[in-house]
Amino acid sequence: MEKEHVIGILGGMGPEATASLYLKIISATEASKDQDHFHTIIDSNSKIPDRTQAILYGGPSPVDEMIRTAQNLERAGATIMVMPCITAHYFYEEIQASIGIPIFHVLKGVRDYIDTYYPNSKKVGVLSTTATRESGLFQKALKTNRVVFPDDDSQENKVMAAIFGEDGIKQGHTDGRTKELLKEVAGILIEEQGCELIVVGCTEVELALKPEDLSVPFIDPMQIAADYLTKR
Repeated sequence: MEKEHVIGILGGMGPEATASLYLKIISATEASKDQDHFHTIIDSNSKIPDRTQAILYGGPSPVDEMIRTAQNLERAGATIMVMPCITAHYFYEEIQASIGIPIFHVLKGVRDYIDTYYPNSKKVGVLSTTATRESGLFQKALKTNRVVFPDDDSQENKVMAAIFGEDGIKQGHTDGRTKELLKEVAGILIEEQGCELIVVGCTEVELALKPEDLSVPFIDPMQIAADYLTKR
C-alpha cells in the first residue's frame, strides 16, 4: 500500500487564511475518526514580508523567509506543500526550486477546475490584491478565458480597502462594510462586465464574501486545493 502523503502548509500569509485552508482540508477529508485525517504540518510564519509591497513598491523580498519556511516543512516530513496566498505564487518557481517536494500550484488548480466544470465560460472576474492583478498570474494561468479585474478606482478603494483597510479583513473584520465593498465590486463584474464566474484571487476575500452573496458561481482556489490534497 502506498504511503499516505503528509501535507505541509506554508502559511502566515495571512494567519486567518492559513487556518481557513486547514479547516477546508479537514472538511474535505473522508474520515470517521481522528486517525483518518491527513498528517498536516503548518508553519504559519507571519513574519514573511508583505508580497504586495515587494512586488509593486520595492519592499523587502519575502523569498528568503518563504524558502526557509518551505525547507522547515520539508525537514519536518511534509511530502507535498501548499501556499494559502495567491500573491505568493509570484515567487512560486524560486520556492519550488529550493525544496525536493512538490508545491501544489493553486492557480493551475483553478485553471483545471474551470476547464473541467465550466468549459464554456468566457469571462472570469477576479477579486485579488493589486499585486496579483499587475503580476499577470491569473492571465497566464487562465489563458483560454478572458480575465477581468475591477477598474483602478474599485480595485484601490473597494477591494484593497476590504483586504488591507482599517476595517478590513487583515484587521479581523469580515462582515459589515467589508463584505459590502466586495459584493459591490463583484456585482459590477457580473452585471456590467458580463463575468460568468467570480474567482477568489486573494485568500482573504473568501473570509468575507460567500457563494450565496453572488448570482454566478464563486470559485474558491483554496477549496480546490483542499479537495486535491485530500483526494489525490
